[in-house]
Amino acid sequence: MSTLLHIDSSARYSNSISRQLTAAAVAQWQSKNAGGKVIRRDLAENTLPHINEALLGAFFTPTENRSPEQQTAIATSEQLVEELFAADTIVIGVPMYNFAPPSTLKTWIDHVLRAGRTFRYGEQGPVGLVTGKRAIVILSRGGVYSEGPAQSMDFQGAYIKSVLGFIGITDVELVIAEGVSMGEEKTKEAIAHAQEKITAQV
Repeated sequence: MSTLLHIDSSARYSNSISRQLTAAAVAQWQSKNAGGKVIRRDLAENTLPHINEALLGAFFTPTENRSPEQQTAIATSEQLVEELFAADTIVIGVPMYNFAPPSTLKTWIDHVLRAGRTFRYGEQGPVGLVTGKRAIVILSRGGVYSEGPAQSMDFQGAYIKSVLGFIGITDVELVIAEGVSMGEEKTKEAIAHAQEKITAQV
């Protein structure tokens, strides 16, 4: 059975373009994968704990040597990693906040980038262990950052793509809806362009 991991990180619910587009992508995937399973992870509704000393200690302690406190500290991270491994396809909605992804998504990344779990260090450097998966990353941006004077301030898509590649997810499609704060007509055009790409890629 095919499994999709659906991640939303927008702080907004009403009028959220990234949520609108991830929902469209998931619906299309479901139409092509009858009976497929969808794992839903809403990072705004269910915020994750930030990395702290107890969790770092659990990360670097072998499973069999972890204290009860460390096992409790790492439980959420383990669940997130298992969700990632269970999925064949990952759909991630990423609005741009101050030129970068939301902090809620960065926290998710901190939980799933785990040495020995999602990557390992080999003789030639780090090796991703989360392989054979595809990711559709939907980016929404108020301005235009794919070209022009603001391009150097885009720390959104390249970062997410690099992080996923680091753990072995190299089949990554970026779907961009930008200029969505530049008037109604520009917003409609951006959404329509993104939906066209979703239709072609999902």
